[in-house]
Formats: sequence, structure tokens, C-alpha cells
Amino acid sequence: MLNLSTLKKYDVSGMYKVYDQWPSIARESYSSSQDVVDFDNIDHIVFSGMGGSGTIGDIISSILSKTNIHVAVVKGYHLPNTVDSKTLVITTSISGNTAETLSVLETARKTKCKLVAFSSGRKMHDYCQKHKIEHRVVPKTHSPRASFPGFLYTILKVLGPVLPLKEKDIVESIRELEKTGRIISSENLDKNNPALELAEWISGIPIIYYPFGLQSAAVRFKNSLHENAKRHAMIEDIIEAGHNNIVSWEKKDKVQPILLEGSDDYIKTKQRWKIIKKYFEINKIDYREVYSVKGSIISKLINLIYVLDYSTIYLAALSKIDPSPTKSIDFIKKLS
Repeated sequence: MLNLSTLKKYDVSGMYKVYDQWPSIARESYSSSQDVVDFDNIDHIVFSGMGGSGTIGDIISSILSKTNIHVAVVKGYHLPNTVDSKTLVITTSISGNTAETLSVLETARKTKCKLVAFSSGRKMHDYCQKHKIEHRVVPKTHSPRASFPGFLYTILKVLGPVLPLKEKDIVESIRELEKTGRIISSENLDKNNPALELAEWISGIPIIYYPFGLQSAAVRFKNSLHENAKRHAMIEDIIEAGHNNIVSWEKKDKVQPILLEGSDDYIKTKQRWKIIKKYFEINKIDYREVYSVKGSIISKLINLIYVLDYSTIYLAALSKIDPSPTKSIDFIKKLS
């Protein structure tokens, strides 16, 4: 069982301390004095961001999936050709220096779209000031991935008039985040901590199965396993898995299935979960289940991400790895 002294020893910069503060960061960000923006006649949103910023776009896409607003998430250099005067382009770079997102921002400025940007400052802030683009500065907390709740809830606040979301659902998600925090924080390193239990179980390569609607949580978990635990990971839609991925289990290996299940998944999805679990049990394949909380899609996604992200910090410490440094990313950026 992981203890606090071991966590402190390997998490040198104290990333876990920031995660302990996620609920309060979310609440403070949503109740901040940031000026809101309002754009009329929007039927298309393009969200541009990489890494931790891109996760925010994935979540907004999931949240708006049942509305009349189409959302495209751009994780690269190119703006879709479908952008027009009814499109809102949101560019987010937590560092403020993300080359791909700055490229999209520059292209978007030359179109007829509506445009708003979020960053901690630096190049994106300077560019927006120069060209009089709506921009909101959000403090970076420790690292881009740890800054997730501050940026997400600031964006939800600033875009409140634009996004067809109920304030009560956002407030509920923060309340649930506070409940989750009391269970998974560094003050509760015992067998009742689900994030720690999951971290202790992972020994091989996780494959993360998810249903429609929870893809953004699966992507974020994969990314956090990569960055924090320095571990390979894969994701797979649970329905699609029945048409291809399931065959790979006919050969034994070090891959470990983790099932992300919604509290009210579609009835056909629930049937597929039962079949997959039966298959695993018959073939003696050990797996873990992680359930979303009940409530709005915002609550489900944010709380899943909180539990899963924290598990990767615990996994890093258990593996005697510092979760913060990302030397390989630094290598890519230096040569790009």
C-alpha cells in the first residue's frame, strides 16, 4: 500500500497537492470575475487544443453531443474548411506557446468566424492583443495537464451565454468533484481509495474500454497514463470492440482491460458490457470496472477524469517514477 512519504519522495514537485485542490480550483474558476462573451447565431463550434487543452475540447464535444450545435475538435495545425460566419472557434493553449494551436488561431483570424482564445499568456496572449481578439488569461497550475479544472471551468463560465448548458449541472459537477476528492485524495491512502486500488492493480499495458459519451474520459486517461506513469495504454469503443478487438484476447499477453461504465448507459451498451465480462470470466482474464457518478454528463466526465487521473499519479509513485517530467515531449518540441 502506498503511503504519503513514498508519494512525496517520487512526486518531487508535488503534483498530487494540485490534484487534492482540483475541487476548490473548479469552484473558484467558475465563480471568478472573468468577463463572459456572447456571440449570436452560432451553429458550429471548432475547439482547437493539444494535450491537456485538447481534452477540454473533447469534453465540450461530449457535453454538446445531444444539442443542435456541431462541435469539431482540432488537434493539429489545420482549421476545417466548414468554418463560416456561424462558427465559433475556441483556441486553448495552457502554455500559451502551442505551435499547432497558434497556427489555427492565425488561420481563424482570416475567416469570418467568431473567435475567442484562452491561455496562461505568452505568445497567444500577445497575438490576441495585437489583433484585438477576445482572450482570457487563466493561470497555469503546475503543468498543462494539472491545470485542467481551472481552464475547463473558466471556459464554461466565459462561454456561459453561448453554450446550451444548465448552470445547475455545472454546479452539481463541482459538488460531486468535492465528494470524489474526499475519497481519492492523498489524505485517504487506504483500501477505500478507488484511484489507489486501480493503480495497485495495473502492472501491464491497460486497454481502456468505453461507451459512447465517455470517450473523452478514456482519451484523457490514456494520455495521463502516458505522461504521468510513462506507460503504454490503448483505448477502444466497447461496441466496436465486439467486431475486432475482442479477437486479440485469444492470445495471452500483458494487456489489462479497464471498463469505463456509465451509470445509465444505453440498454444495448449494457448488454454488451455483460457479454464482454462473461467472455473475460470464461477465459480467466482479470479486469477492472470504473463507474461514472450519477447525474449530468458534465458530472460523469469530470469525476471519471478525476479518479482516473489521480490513479496515474499513484501508479507513477508505486513504479518509483516522478509523474511531472515529460522529457520525450521536450525532445519533440525542441526539434519541431
